[in-house]
Amino acid sequence: MTTIRLTRMGRKKRPFYRIVVTDSRKRRDSGWIESIGYYNPMTEPATLKIDEDRLNYWLSVGAQMSAKVKKLAGK
Repeated sequence: MTTIRLTRMGRKKRPFYRIVVTDSRKRRDSGWIESIGYYNPMTEPATLKIDEDRLNYWLSVGAQMSAKVKKLAGK
């Protein structure tokens, strides 16, 4: 099954996350199918950018959002 989840980027103690579509069996930071946005909790206020068209496409073909992405996206 495909999932929409966060993958960690950035330096130690300076996290930056990409919102990616990946196979649910892969590890958190391993290869992904498509990057559809990003989340930066270190800025004030936190920055969130998601490509809504691609998010809706992946949801329409059966991808599931992780709990954190669901909370961030407000869906």
